[in-house]
Amino acid sequence: MKIFEANTISRIVDFFKERKNLALDEVNSAISTISGIIKFFESEIELSNLHLSLSEFQNLAEEPDRAEYGDFQTNLSLADSVCKLLTTKQISPEIVIEPTCGKGNFILSSIKNFQGLRQVYGIEIHKPYVWQTKFNIFDYYLRNPEKDKPTIEIINANIFDFNFEKTLNIKSDNLLILGNPPWVTNSMLSTLNSDNLPQKANFKNHNGLDAITGKGNFDIAEYITCSLLDNFSTQYGNLAFLVKNTVIKNLIHEQNKARRQIGQIEKHVINAKDEFNVSVGASLLFCKLNSEPETICNEFDFYTQTKKQSFGWIGQKFVSNLDAYEKTSYIDGKSPYVWRQGVKHDASKVMEFERRNGHFLNHMNEEFELEEDLVYGLLKSSDLKAPIVNKTRKYTIITQRKVGQETQLIAENFPKTYLYLTRNIDFFKDRKSSIYKGKPQFSIFGIGDYSFKPYKVAISGMYKTTTFSLVIPQNNKAIMLDDTCYFIGFDNKEFALITLFLLNKQETQDFIQSISFEDSQRKITKELLMRIDLFTLAQNMDYEQIRNIDNAISKESWENYLQEIEHKEEPLDLFNFLEKDNQYPQDRI
Repeated sequence: MKIFEANTISRIVDFFKERKNLALDEVNSAISTISGIIKFFESEIELSNLHLSLSEFQNLAEEPDRAEYGDFQTNLSLADSVCKLLTTKQISPEIVIEPTCGKGNFILSSIKNFQGLRQVYGIEIHKPYVWQTKFNIFDYYLRNPEKDKPTIEIINANIFDFNFEKTLNIKSDNLLILGNPPWVTNSMLSTLNSDNLPQKANFKNHNGLDAITGKGNFDIAEYITCSLLDNFSTQYGNLAFLVKNTVIKNLIHEQNKARRQIGQIEKHVINAKDEFNVSVGASLLFCKLNSEPETICNEFDFYTQTKKQSFGWIGQKFVSNLDAYEKTSYIDGKSPYVWRQGVKHDASKVMEFERRNGHFLNHMNEEFELEEDLVYGLLKSSDLKAPIVNKTRKYTIITQRKVGQETQLIAENFPKTYLYLTRNIDFFKDRKSSIYKGKPQFSIFGIGDYSFKPYKVAISGMYKTTTFSLVIPQNNKAIMLDDTCYFIGFDNKEFALITLFLLNKQETQDFIQSISFEDSQRKITKELLMRIDLFTLAQNMDYEQIRNIDNAISKESWENYLQEIEHKEEPLDLFNFLEKDNQYPQDRI
């Protein structure tokens, strides 16, 4: 794709044709006088490469598609709107820093909109963008020679090892950090074999299970934002970044502990589909530097400036809607039951299958036979739509009853199942997660006594709806859920029905909405579910309300339920197997 307009190219080529015999310092000086850009060319080689014909210069300005790297360039109209919004807040910086300046549209908008601007720094790792930024700024001043010219420096560097203190001479009480850092995670860049990664991957210092099972993954924009705030939060000024909504949520969540010196924190929601043609929630993050640390963010519509809501911390509680939370905050406590995540196997092509004509059929359309003993119905998030679920479209093999249990016994007791598993052993060997390392063959994760409970109250972690379903046995056998679902297991159907009723009450649903975030990859998490105080909910009801949901629920059962959730001790979680090499009795699976 050509990145310069024909008129721009013509003006630039004419300028250099007239100065083709000048030395490097002379050309740089002439450009600086016209545009304010210093060190336009770093070397004689760069200068000589620009003494080209019109067509050759056009070919030099070719640009690959970099969207896969989270590189969504800000259009000039949006950049102008952002800067105009900042001027309505009486922000007129002396110094602008754009840490990932891309094609330079934010720099152009800053030059046009901020009076009294005297210094601009742009940092960019992608060399073609460095050239485009320089030439677009230069062309702007060729067309507008009367405009004020701050000192402009565009630096080709990696933001992750850039030393602001040593490299830039920042002396101002009126600083603006502005831009649009990459919308991509560190794991995605690793998959793309990118060198543009921070050296410290686990920058939030997650330990053990959290780091291994995914919380060590983070958004690159979040890393850049936090790094810049750590560098500049004690200077007077402001930060304005276009980022995904999850970045803002995470920043506010960490703020209760990090206590960065930022205040007046605002989230201005944009339409990312219209602006960048991507289906993701995104906003302009704004905050004031060198302020008393705040832990609340006010949310606005970017285009109308209508206030939508506020989110953040109330005491030690993190909520998505402060006003809605106040009405249901009495529910916020600790669940008497431990919520569990479903089975994790990371081998869906062979571990999830359907029944077909007396056989099983996997994702590769292979038919095979299995003993029924280790075959269980499996529900995924998309299956949890009905109030009561007793049938599954998919099945799976449950190779263990406890995490870490030896699986060799499958060969002795279930030869057909063992044959199928060994025939597909490469799928298990290729699993990337470190949770399987050092574990028996065909190990699964998220399995325990709770998995085999006949009745389960379950919810999807992936969907926006927050209603709960009752899962009951299929052919007298417990139904399993996959790891996108959360559940509580019960031996007692009446207890399961009462819990289902309490969780689906309107007040509970309102509470969940007030603490959940629509833009999260998982709107529902274990941490969220563990905040629902079933005992408090039950105390606000009486037996007559419960009896109406099912004639089978007796007064005695209701009283027993109240007694259990009041005195229930939270059982030990089985996630500590990562710390120890747990072994279980080698009995029949």
